[in-house]
Amino acid sequence: MAKYEQLHDWTMTPREAIELQKSLRERVRLAPVKKQIKTIAGADISFNKFSPIVYAGLVVMRLPSLEVIEEVGVVSETKFPYVPGLLSFRESPSVLEAWAKLKTEPDAVMFDGHGIAHPRRVGIASHVGLIINRPTLGCAKSVLVGKYEEPERERGNWTELVDKAEVVGAAVRTKTNVHPIYVSPGHLIDLEGAIKLTLACDGGYRQPEPTRCAHLLVNALRRGERPPSGDENPRLF
Repeated sequence: MAKYEQLHDWTMTPREAIELQKSLRERVRLAPVKKQIKTIAGADISFNKFSPIVYAGLVVMRLPSLEVIEEVGVVSETKFPYVPGLLSFRESPSVLEAWAKLKTEPDAVMFDGHGIAHPRRVGIASHVGLIINRPTLGCAKSVLVGKYEEPERERGNWTELVDKAEVVGAAVRTKTNVHPIYVSPGHLIDLEGAIKLTLACDGGYRQPEPTRCAHLLVNALRRGERPPSGDENPRLF
């Protein structure tokens, strides 16, 4: 069972959540990863904007083979409203519920979301990274904050994503002639390491393989095609 430290309570108002993000921002540490990353988990969340039901999934893979070691999916209910910029308060508890069910503790976690490429520099990759205390990064399909110049069209090229004169991530070409993925460090990794890890997770698609597989998992959960981990039958709401 993967462990984590409960840094704070999840019951709060959006205004309180913003203040908490500002304080958490001071605790985020970006630095080169010291040890070799041999396993990585992809994390994704799916929900309807006006529904309290959250579908969360983690897919753990071995590097460099990208062999799937373990998958965990959970269906839970959130009490936090849908507020742009505060989605980690809606989504993180479900991710942590899935994390607690893992038998394999991955060396790093890749989120279909953002790290410091966030208005207050604490996207879900940074927020959860602080709680699980291991390298995390965001690999998002769209930009939340910042501007960038289009990288060269060949796979492996990238340009800086800049917000308010601060480099918060990179637009990374993960597949030739395909729109870039927006990579940002979350916690305990730097931008160079996050880009390198993203490119190492190439399954031939625009989206890196860990988050692509996590995305497929949560969508299957949402459609009732996969039962939540630990349940014999799909949960019906």
